[in-house]
Amino acid sequence: MPHSIRLLPDLLINQIAAGEVIERPASALKELLENSLDAGATDIAVQLEGGGIKLLRVRDNGKGIAKNELQLALMRHATSKIASLDDLQQVASMGFRGEALASMAAVAQLTLTSRTASDAHGWKVEALDGKISEPAPVSHAQGTSIELRELYFNTPARRKFLKSEATEFAWCEEAFKRIALSRPDVAFSLQHNGRTIWQLPASPLPLAGDGPGERVAPLKRVAALLGDEFGQAAVAVSRNAANLSLHGLAALPAYSRATRDAQYFFVNGRFVRDKVASHALRQAYQDVLHHQRHPAFVLFLELPPEQVDVNVHPAKSEVRFRESQGIHQFIFHTLQQALAIPASPDVPAPELPARVPFTMPAQQRMPLNAEQLNATYQVWQAQTGNPSQPPLVRGGAIFPPDKGGLRGVAFPLPTPHEEFPFGFALAQLSGVYILAQNTQGLIVVDMHAAHERIVYEKLKTALDAEQIATQPLLIPVTFYADALEVATVEAEQATLKKLGFDIAPLSPNTLAVRAMPVLLKQSEAEAAARDVLDELREFGASRTMTERRDELLATLACHGAVRANRILSITEMNALLREMEQTERSGQCNHGRPTWFQLSMGELDKMFMRGK
Repeated sequence: MPHSIRLLPDLLINQIAAGEVIERPASALKELLENSLDAGATDIAVQLEGGGIKLLRVRDNGKGIAKNELQLALMRHATSKIASLDDLQQVASMGFRGEALASMAAVAQLTLTSRTASDAHGWKVEALDGKISEPAPVSHAQGTSIELRELYFNTPARRKFLKSEATEFAWCEEAFKRIALSRPDVAFSLQHNGRTIWQLPASPLPLAGDGPGERVAPLKRVAALLGDEFGQAAVAVSRNAANLSLHGLAALPAYSRATRDAQYFFVNGRFVRDKVASHALRQAYQDVLHHQRHPAFVLFLELPPEQVDVNVHPAKSEVRFRESQGIHQFIFHTLQQALAIPASPDVPAPELPARVPFTMPAQQRMPLNAEQLNATYQVWQAQTGNPSQPPLVRGGAIFPPDKGGLRGVAFPLPTPHEEFPFGFALAQLSGVYILAQNTQGLIVVDMHAAHERIVYEKLKTALDAEQIATQPLLIPVTFYADALEVATVEAEQATLKKLGFDIAPLSPNTLAVRAMPVLLKQSEAEAAARDVLDELREFGASRTMTERRDELLATLACHGAVRANRILSITEMNALLREMEQTERSGQCNHGRPTWFQLSMGELDKMFMRGK
């Protein structure tokens, strides 16, 4: 029976808004830190307990909030940042929507304490279940303190979606690092469960007359947060053109990362994830960086506020540029030029030893299933009509079995027929292409692209059936991991097992891959594990396993596919052709490239002018 239309209570409205604005403690921390910066704070202290779920307190020395505005500050759509549509179209402050504090007050026990320069003491208000107390006098230095306790205590259905303490703290720490990188002129400190994690003193910015790059994070702040290695591998980026400015630090390709954990891009001081900027940055690195590695950078794009729309998402982490094509080209050319550093002629090239011993690396055999081996038997049967004994394949020929050993006569490959559309392998070209003969003529197959599609389809089928076969590693593969990656492993064990991985923390900064999907190459254990963790960290288990599932499986399939320059036997090549015949959409790889093409006998005859 339909209900009549009614107005929702204010508390419920704020709780609904909190679902978008305050996704987790890190979201609340980001909003509070941005408010402190808007208030002109030069010293900001953060205290957390239980990953920010039990307690999240931010204290600053900003201008403060007057007594008669304290209650108003906790009401929905109350803000000092904008007052008209014109203000909204050229937002210069970090916050402006007036939703964050009201959302926090609806889903946590909130205490707001503040004192302005003109007040003799501070004033405090408390909010619980949407009810705001009257201001009460309290001792407090100039500035504002906001304390949140028991986030989502009154919405248990939402609270159960919060992760472990370690995971939530790792997200809070990442939010803290982003804000601290954006404002090196502000002192920051972070405590968790009474232990000091970060103590970052302020570093005065250059004067306006010192040239471009005024907002570049000083190397000291960058090195403190991202490590000395990044600082040593980074080159300065600085360019001004018309009303655009891009400056910061970009690491050279040698410092590339397995994940996107060291990518910080700011627009007018705001950390954002933008598709236009991301594409331009990837393109700038594409000629100097392997496609499976990720660049590292701390970059600041400055432009007039009216040329960028920050009112795209309640979290304000997405933007929309008015002139996106121009922004793309500006970022791309600036970064490409910064990375194009010629080698110094004063540095001699390293001398190679006169004689370098060379050994051929052992080839890892391409894993063939039992049904794939039938490809060889079918060749033997088609040639001899004798299915009782399997043949032996060496080079490009098939030898029939004999009790006394191999006979001296090699049988040629059989004549192709319609049962096998991709025919039979003849040879491998440059370790990249398979040349095969079918009834039409010559088939040329890109072996990596074809195998990638096969592995991808098998992974999809196995995941749908929740039967991804795993293989324990004889020796676990260990690798360095940051706190967020370790926390992701601890929080997402169920999802990792669904994907066929057994990953466990060995220490606060070390992970071990103990098992992985059978369809993936064991040599790719670390790279595959990092890709999975990167997806889970960035998008969460729910989005990763639904809307981003196919993208993740395509990435894993690339790890499992046979690589270029891998020498395959005739048996392996034929097995790959048989798999292609049984795989849907085998004509294209996961990225849309063709996996094979056909040259008919007529086309070949025409090339060689036969019959003329």
